[in-house]
Amino acid sequence: MKLYTYYEGVELHRDEKIIFAKFLVPHRVLSTCRSSGGGLRDDLDYLYNHQSCEPAGHHMSAALHAAAVHRPDAYRRVVSAQHGLPPEKCATLGTAANMHDAAIAQRSYGDLDVIAICTGGVETNAGRAGDPAAYHQSGGEYEMLMPPQEPSQTPKPEHGTINTMLLISQEVTRGAMVQAVITATEAKTAALQELSAPSRYSDGLATGTGTDQIGLAARLGTPHPLTDAGKHSKLGELIGRAVHDAVRQTLALQNGLTPEYQRSVLRLLERFGATHDALRDGISAHLSAELSDLLAKNFTGVLKDPLTVAAVAALVHLRDQLVWGILPPGCLPEIMTLYGAQIAAAAAGKFARVPVYQDTLGGENMELDNPTFLTFIARALALGFSEKWTWPELTDDEETA
Repeated sequence: MKLYTYYEGVELHRDEKIIFAKFLVPHRVLSTCRSSGGGLRDDLDYLYNHQSCEPAGHHMSAALHAAAVHRPDAYRRVVSAQHGLPPEKCATLGTAANMHDAAIAQRSYGDLDVIAICTGGVETNAGRAGDPAAYHQSGGEYEMLMPPQEPSQTPKPEHGTINTMLLISQEVTRGAMVQAVITATEAKTAALQELSAPSRYSDGLATGTGTDQIGLAARLGTPHPLTDAGKHSKLGELIGRAVHDAVRQTLALQNGLTPEYQRSVLRLLERFGATHDALRDGISAHLSAELSDLLAKNFTGVLKDPLTVAAVAALVHLRDQLVWGILPPGCLPEIMTLYGAQIAAAAAGKFARVPVYQDTLGGENMELDNPTFLTFIARALALGFSEKWTWPELTDDEETA
């Protein structure tokens, strides 16, 4: 089914598990396609993104899976033939993301049009550049580097991919095409940072996933080819805005990853190893049995309270600043006690008690390692929750009123 025609130069189609761009006029394509259609090409007629399996469980035939991983030309041949496309004229992107959750964003300036078509999933495979590697390629073979979780099982990287197709209405020089990839990648990372998406392989914020792919197509033959796709150029601005918005939209559709969903103490702490049950139990350890039961019944509301989320977010950010060396380590005690007291005050709804909470938390262990950091936050939340429903004693007159 044809979805749109852009700048009288390309048609966008969706058919079952594929979205493809059909070039009506010659385009220059730069892609991460692993088959012989990848790299920088001026002789392609199609760029497509194909869903090869389910996001969870990854059901697909063993032969097709093997081809997708180890024989990309064969995989391209099978997928292209299924949809009536000439394989030698196609650049291929593959993913487990649903093509019906694709997001399209168009940005224009004068006669310059930029269209971003993104699919994405980050819940299990989000990573930060520089995270520990899962494997090493040597001699044409994959050597797994991650230690086994069980004697008979070697873990592999989780699945989840952000794929970007980018269409540009004017000719772009070869060097500027590479620069456009940089700009598009920064835009994707900016979207993930705004969502506080956690890496699943370290305690850092995600910059992408381990399997992200991109394909850029710029029309050939227009006067005065564009030579700059960086952030100072209008082309770079349009790329940044289109990719950013399309990534945000597709992650909301595919994963339900929205600012509202991320407004949660648990979501902020997941990258440090927090889980729902462990965080609840860590808080309950400092509460009476009665208050523990009350917490369990209202835990979601506690985690989603905006002021509590804000206080935890502040301390998480300051923890990052300490780890990155922006704040000196000698300030750790004052930072932890002050902002821990803010967490307690938010949980209690009693901000006049901040000085008292500071004094109480001053005796806690304060280190930047993940277990100690999570324990401190749990203690601060418990301190506040323990006072949330304390009331002044009623006088005799008030009791009978």
